[in-house]
Amino acid sequence: MRAQLFYERARSLLRPTSATTAATVAVVIAVAGSAVQAQPPEIPSFTDGHGLTLVDSEAHSSTDFTITVTTAQLSGQHKIRVFLPAGYTTAPDKQWPVAYFLHGGAGNPDDAAAAPALRSDSMITVAPDGGLKGWYADWVMQDTALGAANWETFHTDQVVPFIDANLRTRTDRHHRAVIGLSMGGFGSLHYAQSRPDLFGHVATLSGGIDFGLAEIRAVVLATELNLPGLPCSSVPAGPCPDYGPYVDSDAIFGSPYPFFNADRVWKAVDPAAPANLAKLADTAITLYTGNQGLVDHFTAIATTTVENRLNALGIPHRAVNYEDGSTLAPTCDGGHNYGCWAPAIADYVPRLEAAFAAAS
Repeated sequence: MRAQLFYERARSLLRPTSATTAATVAVVIAVAGSAVQAQPPEIPSFTDGHGLTLVDSEAHSSTDFTITVTTAQLSGQHKIRVFLPAGYTTAPDKQWPVAYFLHGGAGNPDDAAAAPALRSDSMITVAPDGGLKGWYADWVMQDTALGAANWETFHTDQVVPFIDANLRTRTDRHHRAVIGLSMGGFGSLHYAQSRPDLFGHVATLSGGIDFGLAEIRAVVLATELNLPGLPCSSVPAGPCPDYGPYVDSDAIFGSPYPFFNADRVWKAVDPAAPANLAKLADTAITLYTGNQGLVDHFTAIATTTVENRLNALGIPHRAVNYEDGSTLAPTCDGGHNYGCWAPAIADYVPRLEAAFAAAS
């Protein structure tokens, strides 16, 4: 519309009196029109608050943008990618449900683009930075090479209210979900347990959700130590990055060894612990996993443990073990990758949208 008005105004002001002049005007209009069309997409403006300071923003489109923030809870700058519904601008009085997407280890907020179903016209999707190995936790050690590392506080006490303050969101738990995969699968279930006041819906995909498994503890330790050869198929595109600088093996959750209660932090945050699962009695729970490959072999065991304990507690849930992936999608081999997670999210999002609509 702005381009059309510009063209009409240009024609009224520059009345050609010859073919040469007409050609000149045509060139001026074409160049100016290109400039109008090249204007960056308009995105919502954000105001600092809740401990976050906005330092940059980048518009990928009018419904897809990234903001960069700083916080005393974390060292450095951190990105938050946001997908808005197509009708966000044209329905200025409408408030929208929100889904938070937590990426996997060695990943970043842009990984959300690998799951197209997250671009929903029924909800806002927010993908905050979770660090290469943040594990969605407030670290026991704050003096490592990574400095301040209070990821849980950043997400639940800062990002959520910051988004609510700057976008038109539905702020009750029935209209807010947390979805995570791999490392983020731990994060999503842990956040739903630690903050049931915030999240009424949770989905975990191939998550490290049973800290009672030595193999899952070993993966956490391997990311802390940045050991070579770690699986990083949680990243949608190569090359495989590393997990950042070496930190102490006790940095995130303290000692992992179950002697003299040294592993008390691991036990306290273990998503599979019955006491923590009991906190999900009023939460809509969905669990996805394959069972192929070294990693999903163990995420399948962890998911089965969680499912069995939810059954024992009488807590409703939906569990999908797509095994080798043949029943899920042609792209899925049952392993730890977006070939499985993207179609699993595509299966989940319509169900979440329906639940949001029913809650309204």
